[in-house]
Amino acid sequence: MSMPDDHNDRLRRALSVLHGLSVGDAFGQQFFTPGIPVWCINQRRPPPPVWRYTDDSEMAIGIVEILSAHGRIDQDALAIRFGERFAAEPARGYGPAAIRILHAISQGESWRTVGRSAFGGTGSFGNGSAMRVAPIGAYFCSDLNEVVAQAAASAEITHAHEEGIAGAIAIAVATAWCCRQPCGKELSGKEMLDVVRDHTPRGPIRLGIEEALGIELDAWEFTAASLLGNGSRITARDTVPFCLWSAAAHLDSFTDAMWATMRVEGDVDTNCAIVGGIVAAANGTDGVPVEWIDSRERLQIVGIAES
Repeated sequence: MSMPDDHNDRLRRALSVLHGLSVGDAFGQQFFTPGIPVWCINQRRPPPPVWRYTDDSEMAIGIVEILSAHGRIDQDALAIRFGERFAAEPARGYGPAAIRILHAISQGESWRTVGRSAFGGTGSFGNGSAMRVAPIGAYFCSDLNEVVAQAAASAEITHAHEEGIAGAIAIAVATAWCCRQPCGKELSGKEMLDVVRDHTPRGPIRLGIEEALGIELDAWEFTAASLLGNGSRITARDTVPFCLWSAAAHLDSFTDAMWATMRVEGDVDTNCAIVGGIVAAANGTDGVPVEWIDSRERLQIVGIAES
């Protein structure tokens, strides 16, 4: 289908998806907070504000800033931006490997050296590349081949392992597919998963998507998580297939998607960030409850109006 290629239109889509991603991230993070009562979960009552967002949103913001400035993923510029944002707020929940990589980058080391040297030289296969990538899918949605290339470029900086790259590609393609659908069209989660599978490189992530395709979308979320993983291992393989399934099962409702994704626990903030970005792409910012956006702390984006 024909999509607008104007930079401002692309950026608006990316910002809309960023809102969904960051609200999901901040919402999910609340369930790592001691004292959230069981009735809050059982009655689907959102936690009290303010919801602080984590490194998931922090790195996604960096991606949007680079897209705004360059109209593409300039890897050197993005690595510097990741390092700058990390150095400014290192207590956003970064994992140990990310801390080592981003600290080194912030001190002037090349991402090509520090990113590829992680995990004994294999590069990271964690879920961090997938958690932040949705705005790329929204920005480049008119060309799925470009989505794949730009998502891979964004991942390589910190997640050079082929699984880390494949996880980012899968989530970016899912987001792009949602952005490409005509307004008012009833969306097919199975169709989304089909397209994502076909654009994801062969390997464990793609096999996980194949497995997700075999699970009915009206299945219990705990059944899907038991088969696909829930992110508790913090790997792309343990996170991406379930998040794609959960998004596919709830493309018409941001709140349903968030509660279902949260309930299976695991890496809750990252899972909700990934699903939130995809579902926001399907419904626009209007699909995200205003009170949830108001509960999330204000995003600190440099050089772009947040609205």
